[in-house]
Amino acid sequence: MSTASASPPAPSSLRERKKRRTRQLLVDTSLELFTERGFGNVTLDELCGSVEVSKRTFFRYFTSKEDVAMAPTQDLWLTFVDVLGTADLGPADRPVLLLIQDTLLTALDRTTTDDWSHRVLLSRNLAERTPSMDAHGLHFCDRTTRAALATLHRRLDIPDPADLRPRLAVDMVVAAFHCALATWASATGTATGTAPAAKSATAPRNAPSPDSLSAHTRHAFAALAAAPTFPVTPRQDTSPRP
Repeated sequence: MSTASASPPAPSSLRERKKRRTRQLLVDTSLELFTERGFGNVTLDELCGSVEVSKRTFFRYFTSKEDVAMAPTQDLWLTFVDVLGTADLGPADRPVLLLIQDTLLTALDRTTTDDWSHRVLLSRNLAERTPSMDAHGLHFCDRTTRAALATLHRRLDIPDPADLRPRLAVDMVVAAFHCALATWASATGTATGTAPAAKSATAPRNAPSPDSLSAHTRHAFAALAAAPTFPVTPRQDTSPRP
């Protein structure tokens, strides 16, 4: 996993606080410029000039324009991997699906703020109309999944390295969260790219709360548990016969 897109550790010195502010300013400025002018209409030189940093400094934090534009949700998943690797795993024989779900909820609690909610909405809107961001997100998801699986195999007694169940559990949690995120974002009416183009990343926030995202995520997890036994009945064919 690229270290350039990783969230910085909690600041413990003036230097670390300055690095954290610079990183956040890059995220906020990129989302503002990309939203106002379009992702492809803003060069990296223009972005760095707006923040008054060099491209060399930019690449200390991010690998590309796509990387900085998708930082809000990527930070959540990087926190998820960190929690998975450091937190108490709970009792023995705990279902791995529940372990992964609880880990994501903990990551949400650590990551989300009102400002984060606003940034996520801007990032999602950009991704829906920027194919390169979509492709970047797929690569990031693959790297994060592999990192999560490596952590599970390191910390859990899983005798068969080829066991598919940990991978399927991770994939199901990711899919459930994507459903929750889409439902949560749709509450603003901006999830389909209808956000005002002139809305600034530093403008007054009009996003659903982080707490409501946790609630949507728990609801999605409950639906996931019920999905395997969800009974369905074929519709009766009422169309006229020729």
